[in-house]
Amino acid sequence: MNLIARSIGAGMIGIGFAVQALAAPPVDAPHPVDNPDSPRMLTGSWVPANTHDIDFDALPRIPSTHAVISDVRAADGVNQHNYLVHFDGKYWAMWSDGPGVEDRVGQRVKYATSPDGLQWSEPTWLTPEPKGSGPDSPYYNTRTAAGHRYIARGFWVRHGKLLALASLDEAAGFFGPDLALHAFAWNDTTAAWDAQGVVFDNTINNFPPKQIPSGEWMMSRRTYDRHVHFLVGGTEAFDQWASYPAVFYGDARLKAEEPYWWVLPDGNLLALYRDNERSGYLFRSFSTDNGRTWAPPVKTNFPDATSKFNGLRLRDGRYVLVSNANPKQRDPLVLSISDDGIVFDRMGYLTGGRWIDYPHVIEHDGHLLVAFAGWKKQSCEVLKIKIEDLAVLDGQLR
Repeated sequence: MNLIARSIGAGMIGIGFAVQALAAPPVDAPHPVDNPDSPRMLTGSWVPANTHDIDFDALPRIPSTHAVISDVRAADGVNQHNYLVHFDGKYWAMWSDGPGVEDRVGQRVKYATSPDGLQWSEPTWLTPEPKGSGPDSPYYNTRTAAGHRYIARGFWVRHGKLLALASLDEAAGFFGPDLALHAFAWNDTTAAWDAQGVVFDNTINNFPPKQIPSGEWMMSRRTYDRHVHFLVGGTEAFDQWASYPAVFYGDARLKAEEPYWWVLPDGNLLALYRDNERSGYLFRSFSTDNGRTWAPPVKTNFPDATSKFNGLRLRDGRYVLVSNANPKQRDPLVLSISDDGIVFDRMGYLTGGRWIDYPHVIEHDGHLLVAFAGWKKQSCEVLKIKIEDLAVLDGQLR
């Protein structure tokens, strides 16, 4: 070490650099191949030994600009399952819009557009009424297998064409035997969404497809009995996929729900799971063969409110994760940063003081846009964040 430091010839600065360059990774450092069972996911001098003890209200505030896309509190409706995309020079948002509480008979999908992510058009229907389940149906606004509902599932830009995904099933519970994932294509001539058919039967995804190193598309799949698979394909046609099982719901380790995944710098894949057993932590799994097989999920030390979360890899190589990290409640919404996509060492406060959840984040033109549901799933809202302002979290690295 000293020889290397002297070769730099910079005294203590050189020594510091050499020590940093040669420092061995922590013994418990997770790795997709060498150490997939490590629980380490959140670290830093600011992180208490028990991550449930984090003072979430005291986290550094990340500056943002806030806008409301839709608010149905006055109508006692529901707005949730928020998704964003930037396509054809504007932002698009979609979400589930229905009567009463979430996912009852008659729920449909709405969308809106914006030139800047802050000024939004009037919300408009994206999906038709579920057959026999509209406001005139005796089953409307109820939980019954006699009626159906749509659930928003995200935008997919495929071969330059904008597709919107939505699941359709019976509205008795989660989920019905008729469950299927449908696609709708934006028709710029008619300014309407054209039904394309079923993407995959017995499927509700969590987020739309992304490409993996093989060039194939991949997205998560939950069956009507809630088992988790991953769909790989989508290259020859939007409805051609192979399904690979990952986690059975009620597995001894967890009740895996609402998975999210991304590609690591080495080309391996990482998946994160919400745990419906309410352990209060995220679970993590790795795949080293482009999603065909997955290591058993491991409970990490990253806290979670048992809520949906989302993230992405920034163009600068860093990874961000937006979640309800407070295990006691879905408040606040926080953003965490990782350099390697596996272990996070920065976390900041986005918004809170009320029930907020179901985030989706995209990057465009030097900004992040984070859509989320507010007021106990009665509004669709968005934050616009300058990526340079994430530097407010760099003090946690000291």
